[in-house]
Amino acid sequence: MTSRSDRRVTDPAEEHSGRGHSGAGAGTTDRSRRPVFLNLMQIQMPVGALTSIGHRISGVVLAISIPVAVYLFALSLRDEAGFAQVSALFGQFAFKATAIIAVWAFTHHVLGGVRHLLTDFDIGSPMRVARRSAWFVNLAGVAVTLLAAGVMW
Repeated sequence: MTSRSDRRVTDPAEEHSGRGHSGAGAGTTDRSRRPVFLNLMQIQMPVGALTSIGHRISGVVLAISIPVAVYLFALSLRDEAGFAQVSALFGQFAFKATAIIAVWAFTHHVLGGVRHLLTDFDIGSPMRVARRSAWFVNLAGVAVTLLAAGVMW
């Protein structure tokens, strides 16, 4: 009969790593304590989780875009040449695409923020209502973005 400390863990990765003996819980594999690979492409998150992730992403986009927007606004108000420079930027595809992303970020962040504030006051907290409000935030953000894209082009 072997003692607990003499038993080897049967995981080949641990045999090659030099950690063949395990202290506590030897004889069993430590798979429950090992990191798990999560394939994010296969996980189906609920709509509320997607809305929350979108809210965080839109906040980062807004934090980056606000200083740029303030600079461009100040440039356009400085004189006619500055206004012409900013107007010329809106003629470029990359700038329009960036502006549309900023519009989505603003819309989604505001609507998502209102949704989170309402749930803090227990308005819209039941699961069915929370799912509807999450769908509303996501779809309204896309709708306003498409409307802005239509106006720009």
